[in-house]
Amino acid sequence: MRNVTVAATQMSCSAIIEENIAKADTLVRQAAAKGAQIILLQELFETPYFCQKEKCNFYAYAAELEQNRAVKHFKEVAKELQVVLPISFYEKKNNARYNSVAVIDATGEVLGKYRKSHIPDGPGYEEKFYFNPGDTGFRVWNTRYAKIGIGVCWDQWYPEAARCMALLGAEILFYPTAIGSEPCDTSLDSKDHWQTCMLGHAAANLIPVVASNRIGVEEDEGSKITFYGSSFISGPFGNKVAEANRTEETVLITEFNLDQLETQRIGWGIFRDRRPDLYQMILTYDGENSISKY
Repeated sequence: MRNVTVAATQMSCSAIIEENIAKADTLVRQAAAKGAQIILLQELFETPYFCQKEKCNFYAYAAELEQNRAVKHFKEVAKELQVVLPISFYEKKNNARYNSVAVIDATGEVLGKYRKSHIPDGPGYEEKFYFNPGDTGFRVWNTRYAKIGIGVCWDQWYPEAARCMALLGAEILFYPTAIGSEPCDTSLDSKDHWQTCMLGHAAANLIPVVASNRIGVEEDEGSKITFYGSSFISGPFGNKVAEANRTEETVLITEFNLDQLETQRIGWGIFRDRRPDLYQMILTYDGENSISKY
């Protein structure tokens, strides 16, 4: 039987990149010491969440995959601890900038990268100023311990993304995240909605979901976000099996039997009974045929 132990982490971030990498390193080592084999860190953990405001000087955070400090650091950590690490980073490639994840296998090898597909644009979350839309498509990696799919933050609201990764054979979905309060309306709290969307992905595809969010209050020239943590691990039926609170730096650990999960998926018949021939409207924006009637 194939068993895998996964971990979700959450932490606050300062303006000092080296401190953030060191803190993330500590959490990874804590998780590995508890038996975790695939460990998730949050979105863009090297820096504060710089997308609150549109500032050209933040473009300097971007680096090519081979030059990124966190990727280089955690390649060595993955090899040392024999763990799989999806590492979120701000990627520069020629004149493009992406919100990317490098997938580091337990050998320290980078298996590939995923570029965030859905880029939000709203008060406090001005990501279209910093990132091109991802061009990798949804991908799945056959790591040492499991076949995994990865979406980044806003991707997690889209059932199409989760289903695509499930169709590609993902056994577990991972979502690094940076989400919290809304600077334009502090009465809004998206935490339950945020979790429910991903719990739905788990239930609809009968695969576990792991989500890591940041914590802490971050401010930039009158804009303030309180990141609400609440990182969690979901079982295949959309049931939370581990959950962090809103404020504490945390490591969550859960073990899954992948062979048992595969048998459950087959038994439910969800993928057997799909009707892709009826889903053409998903390829449109407005639900009509791709060729307009007008």
